[in-house]
Amino acid sequence: MADDPRTLVSTEWLAAHLNDPDLRILDASWHMPASGRDAKAEYAAEHIPGARFFDIDEISDQRSALPHMAPPPEKFISRMRAMGVGDGHQVVVYDSTGLFSAPRVWWTFKLMGKQDIAVLDGGLPKWKAEGRAIEDMPPVVRDRHITVQRQANLVKDVSQVASASKLGDWQIVDARGAARFKGEVEEPRAGLRAGHIPGSKNTPFTELLNADGTMKDEAGLRAAFEASGVDLAKPVITTCGSGVTAAVLSLALEILGHRDHALYDGSWSEWGMYPDLKVEKG
Repeated sequence: MADDPRTLVSTEWLAAHLNDPDLRILDASWHMPASGRDAKAEYAAEHIPGARFFDIDEISDQRSALPHMAPPPEKFISRMRAMGVGDGHQVVVYDSTGLFSAPRVWWTFKLMGKQDIAVLDGGLPKWKAEGRAIEDMPPVVRDRHITVQRQANLVKDVSQVASASKLGDWQIVDARGAARFKGEVEEPRAGLRAGHIPGSKNTPFTELLNADGTMKDEAGLRAAFEASGVDLAKPVITTCGSGVTAAVLSLALEILGHRDHALYDGSWSEWGMYPDLKVEKG
């Protein structure tokens, strides 16, 4: 797949641009609460040279009871300034899984109106497998001005998703695994019902990835969506457990040139919690 600094870049591309003065690299590693892994500690132990740590749980709307909801613009601005990420920078974001949580940060930047952000294809595992440099030193950071313009069309709330479920004017595509989508297993978060949003389709985010954790080529992405019954000519709302892997679907749609998509930020953490919202199984 060709390198595109607005969607996805290869390890080769990043290695070639590593010393560019206007490049900013973000480690956006995040793990499911039950994994027992500490992404911040792992970042401190090893990261791509110059990378800053983007804390998905902290850089969020903490006024919400839901996990890591998109931050208000003013919080995003203050955190990015403190991290030395600003206007005129090309940002590359990666994670330690391969391609898992980094697209969530890509989507957050897009939500804030920032275009020059790409996900590192294959992430830290591919970078390390190729024997490329890593370090454990925190980068020297200088405050940098950043302006944002929130793109409200890129996010959906529960009432908008309920309307889409009822009217069918937007396709709702769920990135969770098939067993969770069908309601055959308990949800990892306590207190949530099992199943899926009525009328939604299931494209597990893993179906969009190659065995080495890189994104499939465009033909592979198109085939994965079409196998799930997704019509790529129609608008899409992406959803998942808590709004993280839904962004993998959003990134794939963007790569395919599908511009009419939005992410359901509350995702199943919200929908699965309210008994007055209908749930389908199977």
